[in-house]
Amino acid sequence: MMTHEPLQFGQYYHIYNRGNNRENLFVQQRNYTYFMRLYARHILPVGETFAYCLLPNHFHFLIRTRTEEEQEAYIGSVSKTEPIIKFKEPSRAFNNMFIAYARAFNKAVGRTGVLFETPFRRKIVTSDAYFYRLIAYIHMNPQKHGFVDDFRDWPWSSYRALLSGKETLLGRETVLEWFGGRDFFAEFHHELLNESDIAEFIENGFEDYF
Repeated sequence: MMTHEPLQFGQYYHIYNRGNNRENLFVQQRNYTYFMRLYARHILPVGETFAYCLLPNHFHFLIRTRTEEEQEAYIGSVSKTEPIIKFKEPSRAFNNMFIAYARAFNKAVGRTGVLFETPFRRKIVTSDAYFYRLIAYIHMNPQKHGFVDDFRDWPWSSYRALLSGKETLLGRETVLEWFGGRDFFAEFHHELLNESDIAEFIENGFEDYF
């Protein structure tokens, strides 16, 4: 059964949601950029991100919420000039990010009303196997939905950032450590493309939600 209890501190979560009435959340490239800018501002202080994917009408994130002590340490480590909004409750941080994005999006496209389905969806990640497959599933979403022929070509996911050596706000070291390095990370994604029961394995039919 789907749970909508407030996000707890120090837990791994799959966070996902879609546009209200399946409307698009992103209609221009700049929408994706702005959404991720808000994500960094609101969510990074309360959670570490391991994978994400934004698609026109929905999104997926794999995060670990920080403990209160970790929040304080993170906020103390960033530049004082960085415009970070501090929230202690992870659920509130997500809600406020969605509100901020919806206001800007509605104004830009001349629409009114609710943009996101509420409440946003969340599931606790309970095992290593779930963690591995969820990361690959998140990255393969654009190919699954037919936006690209190869998920590696989709620009709004964490796949390429996790493989690169460039600076990133993602928990890349943690992900690559779990997978045993970049080579196995890439190989695991390739092998999972042929796994027919991925949706059933990951989440008791959550895939049908989209």
